[in-house]
Amino acid sequence: MVDVFEQVEEELRSDRYKRLARTWLPVVGGVLLVALIAALSFWGWDNWQTSKADKASIAYDRGLESLEAGNATGAEAAFIQAAREGNSAYKAMALNQRAGLALAENNVAEAIALLDEAAKVSRDPLLADTAALKAAYLAMDSETLEQIEARLEPLVKEGRPFSAFALEARALAWLQHGKIAEAREALVLLKNGLDTPDIVTQRADVAIAAIDSGAAAATGPAGAATGPSNLAAIVRAQGAIPVAPPARAAPPAASAAPARP
Repeated sequence: MVDVFEQVEEELRSDRYKRLARTWLPVVGGVLLVALIAALSFWGWDNWQTSKADKASIAYDRGLESLEAGNATGAEAAFIQAAREGNSAYKAMALNQRAGLALAENNVAEAIALLDEAAKVSRDPLLADTAALKAAYLAMDSETLEQIEARLEPLVKEGRPFSAFALEARALAWLQHGKIAEAREALVLLKNGLDTPDIVTQRADVAIAAIDSGAAAATGPAGAATGPSNLAAIVRAQGAIPVAPPARAAPPAASAAPARP
């Protein structure tokens, strides 16, 4: 009798296991299949991205080599391929290079468009803000002051990598459009800022000197207080400043401000 009960219990357990298997095996199998597909998809996507990055790197290097050889046509073709094949970083760098080529051909509008695209595609603030700042400078002779201010507004915010340079650009735009007092005030603040790069400080000195001497007050086209020629003279003077100027003297001991690096 005991054997009969054990046999019945074993059959019941077996039947229960079979029902559980019929219920859960398809679910478990489906989960495993999905996990396998996801793993294979990620592996394939990663390999594809690596392959694209390799192709973009080769194309970008070929573009740089063509530039050094004076082959602008070959450089353009290589940078187009790098932008097409690469990730956002390579695309932004390639677009920057193409903007330089357009500028060399005096095609400012195309250069601005390429830089605007580079600023949009890059997730790296260094690459994006560099492109946006270049575009703003190039657009100063063709866009309104409001448009230039809108371009620079995101770049001047605290924490952005080129905020000091963007503040300088905005001051020059004000100067170009006759806002002399505002431009001078902004340049003085830049000159005295503890975090302002030395090169920007020295360029601010040049611009302030031009304003104070009256060189920036001549009437330009459309009644602007400084015409393109005056602004260009200031920019040329700024460009003459050494990239690595002599170290600035430390402030007097009585000052609470730390020495500039």
